[in-house]
Amino acid sequence: MPQAIQITAYGGPEQMKLVDLPVGEPGPGEIRIRHVACGLNFIDVYQRTGLYANPLPLTLGMEGAGIVEAVGEGVTHLQAGDRAAYASNPPGSYSQVRVMPAKTVCRLPDAIDFDTAAGMMLKGLTAQYLLKKTLPVQGLQPGDHVLFHAAAGGVGLIACQWAKALGLQLIGTAGGTAKCALALEHGAAHVIDYTKEDFVARVKEITGGQGVKVVYDSIGKDTFEGSLNCLRPFGLMASFGNASGPVPPFAPGMLAAKGSLYLTRQTLFTHIATRESTQAMANELFEVVGSGRVKIRIDQRYPLADAAQAHRDLEARKTTGSTVLLP
Repeated sequence: MPQAIQITAYGGPEQMKLVDLPVGEPGPGEIRIRHVACGLNFIDVYQRTGLYANPLPLTLGMEGAGIVEAVGEGVTHLQAGDRAAYASNPPGSYSQVRVMPAKTVCRLPDAIDFDTAAGMMLKGLTAQYLLKKTLPVQGLQPGDHVLFHAAAGGVGLIACQWAKALGLQLIGTAGGTAKCALALEHGAAHVIDYTKEDFVARVKEITGGQGVKVVYDSIGKDTFEGSLNCLRPFGLMASFGNASGPVPPFAPGMLAAKGSLYLTRQTLFTHIATRESTQAMANELFEVVGSGRVKIRIDQRYPLADAAQAHRDLEARKTTGSTVLLP
């Protein structure tokens, strides 16, 4: 019987158990996929802890790549035998085989291997919607500065390269010398080691006191106010995660006082709500990776059975780039 990593209660990595899970036939609009590799993302931690609540028991995982085994009625863009990859709700990619909605599953170009695909779909589509669709009111032009937190992480290293390809001056933050070097190596114009430097002061210095047009922030509570302080008037604070915990409530007047700022809280799943939108975004990702302008760095691989250790390492900030689980 196929195996999967499930939780029956919210909590720490110790809640994650390898279980046998029967898998049936795909219904209308569904496919059955046999995973070759599964992606690890911080959203998996939020779902494990219950910060993002789901019905229990829950098979974790939002990202995977493998071979389509069967398709249900009405599925026309995929067929049995296709190589495929996805970032998708509902969770369930920490598994050998699963049945899932077909609409966010994309056929994988032959030039992209399964590990790369599993390490890039959620993170690469996130970088795509941030840099191409989540834009300040003044827009972004080549030469503009943007601030990107966690620049040495999975989304960050993709964003560093993609921003460079777009002609943007990406200022990245990262913790420690090695992570800072990694972000620079991947196209960041400037990197700030937040363990040693005040990132707000450095951003102001780099931008000649002006600040940036947009901050992309997946850290949450610890960086929120500092991020706002890095923006120029009419700048955009794009929050897309809570790695340090959720941002506490604040008075909207704060945005006025700091320069008529804009604030948005984004999630990938709004952007990939339709088959057409998902495919259009994936096509851009496949093109930029296929061309070599963005390289996907897989720095950690774990057997599926060791998923709990992968979570511990991710939460302890021990990982860089993308991480995949091998079923």
